[in-house]
Amino acid sequence: MKRLTALLLCLVLILGLSACAAKADSKISFATGGTSGTYYGFCGVISQVLNEKLKDKMNLTIESTGASLANMQLIETNQAGLAIVQNDVMDYAYNGTSLFKAPITNFGAVMSCYPEAVQIVAKTNITSVADLKGKVVSVGVADSGTRFNAEQILGAYDIKFEDCTINYQSFADSVDSIKNGTIDAAFIVAGAPTTAITELSTTHDFNILTIDDEHIAKLKEQYGFYTEAVVPAGTYSNIKEDIKTVAVMATIIASDKLSEETVYNFLKGLFDNKEEITNGHAKGALIDADTAISGISVPFHPGALKYFNEIGKKVG
Repeated sequence: MKRLTALLLCLVLILGLSACAAKADSKISFATGGTSGTYYGFCGVISQVLNEKLKDKMNLTIESTGASLANMQLIETNQAGLAIVQNDVMDYAYNGTSLFKAPITNFGAVMSCYPEAVQIVAKTNITSVADLKGKVVSVGVADSGTRFNAEQILGAYDIKFEDCTINYQSFADSVDSIKNGTIDAAFIVAGAPTTAITELSTTHDFNILTIDDEHIAKLKEQYGFYTEAVVPAGTYSNIKEDIKTVAVMATIIASDKLSEETVYNFLKGLFDNKEEITNGHAKGALIDADTAISGISVPFHPGALKYFNEIGKKVG
């Protein structure tokens, strides 16, 4: 009898621990960005919808953060289970380059969500990226992904930072500097339309510089994270023609602490409820199975592999 009681206690303990583990995996911190930004708003809608639709499987908690760089660090230190980051920053983290002194590899890609276009805003007398040599150019804040995008794109045109006067400014400050004439151009990497550029278009004329096919091909060959993109005519009131450029993708990643089942359920839930997510945030309309696997230069999380292979998108 004592032996049976002991065995039953062990069984109860094991089941209890399993339940706790499952419960812990269901409570997921989702690292996003600033409260006024697209990352926070978009992921907030995803979380709201999935918390309702999958309440028996997961509970997502949105975290306001400093965006891509901070989110990679939160994943590295196991303070977040999911995060949204630019796919170029994800690549730097995985390979330990640019912004990162050592690789961060305790995560996998889940999906690319939507493009963040490289918008090179310039004075009207500047009509080509090649014209930026010798000019005053803002390239984003010093530790931003935009700063590296600018260096890579200028490099594709054989222009080094030392060939220009480089300013490190936020998007809002860059636009103010264009308004007051203290810079000639600014790199702004964000989903279009971008609020700062929209505001500029109400008072000033400007060009958004095209990146031609030759240089797009060069960038895509050299860096695994760029995709071709277009800023459509009419995105800003003064832009009358489509502007060809490149983009990085806003990408959701998952800690390897999250189980295959949890990430699979998250991804399936997201696609199954695309319409409702789109009703809550316009970026939901860009959720697409083909786009979701583009621009991914790191291994997919096993849960994402399971989902995409199941729907016939062979990855990994």
